[in-house]
Amino acid sequence: MSALKEKLRSDLSAAMKARDELRTRTLRMSLTAVTNEEVAGKRSRELSDEDIVKVLTREAKKRREAAEAFAQAGRDEQAAAERAEGTVLEEYLPAQLSDEELAELVVAAIAETGAEGPRAIGQVMKVLNPKVAGRAEGGRVAAEVKRRLTA
Repeated sequence: MSALKEKLRSDLSAAMKARDELRTRTLRMSLTAVTNEEVAGKRSRELSDEDIVKVLTREAKKRREAAEAFAQAGRDEQAAAERAEGTVLEEYLPAQLSDEELAELVVAAIAETGAEGPRAIGQVMKVLNPKVAGRAEGGRVAAEVKRRLTA
């Protein structure tokens, strides 16, 4: 079993003992998402820590989007609950890149590929994605690449 999955399980057990409803709910949801990913497809498989981080990143993004939707609908209590779940999930994700760090990586990837113009966005993204995996949201990375290539 991967170290991250084991940590999620032990933290869930601790949260249940402490009667921490938010943490318990969030960790259960996370472990369910991981299990669903493991059994998806034709054969079940054991996820690596890297795969689990991808699942948790996807779940955190869902929480951000749900919080935004609830806030726009004037349902502040549900929005706050979604944000709180997102905060719990972020504890298990790698630290996010700052704007400066992301810009440096984008400049380096552009130099590495020799890309010019907006048609080369895909080429740069192919080189950049493995370097930022889990540390920056794809839309944020794509926006920075596009900004650099169209400037």
